[in-house]
Amino acid sequence: MSITQQHLLDAYRARSLGEPAPPAPGTHDRQVVREWRDERRLRAVLAGRPARHRFRDALRRWRRRPT
Repeated sequence: MSITQQHLLDAYRARSLGEPAPPAPGTHDRQVVREWRDERRLRAVLAGRPARHRFRDALRRWRRRPT
């Protein structure tokens, strides 16, 4: 069963029972990723490591390298 089919089944059940419909798949993905990133940064700080932006730092190094 695909995610879409499961969502449609859950929405049908909720409507039949008079409950609010569940959120669509992928609705809260950005929030989950943001919370995961914040948790990683917090754990790094608590462990005594700098909370770096690894991807952003790599892009800066790539842009600044001499050609």
